[in-house]
Amino acid sequence: MGPGIITGAADDDPSGIATYSQTGSEFGYGQLWTALLLLPFMTAIQEACARIGAVTGKGIAKVIKENYSKKILYGAVALVVLANTINIGADLGAMASALHLVLPVNFIILTLLFTVIILLLEIFTSYKKYAKILNGWRFHFWLIL
Repeated sequence: MGPGIITGAADDDPSGIATYSQTGSEFGYGQLWTALLLLPFMTAIQEACARIGAVTGKGIAKVIKENYSKKILYGAVALVVLANTINIGADLGAMASALHLVLPVNFIILTLLFTVIILLLEIFTSYKKYAKILNGWRFHFWLIL
C-alpha cells in the first residue's frame, strides 16, 4: 500500500481533527477546492520520500548528512524538531480542549494531565503494551462519537 496510507492514517491526530473540525465549521465546503491544488504536491513529496528511502535504505537525515554540509543537516533537523514540538503541543491542546467540552476543568490542568499520563506510559510501559493501550483508546473514542 505504501507510505501514503501510513501518512494518511498518521495525520488523523488530535490537532488535525481539531483543525479540520474548526475549518469545516467556519467555511463548510468553501475550501474543498484546495484539495485539488494540494494533492499533486502531497503526492510528489510522498513519492520522493518513498523513492529516497527505497533506493538508499536510509532516512532523510542520513541522506542529507552524506550529500550536504553540516549546516544544511543541522538546519533540517532543527526544522523537524521545531515542527514536531509544535505538533505535539497542538495535539495536547486539542485533547485538553475536547475533554474540556465534557469536564469543566481548567484547560492548562487538562493539558498537563495528558502530558504526565503520556510521559508515564511511554517511560514505564513496553512499546507493545503502550500500542495496545492507544489502540484501545482510539477504538473506544470512535464508539463514543
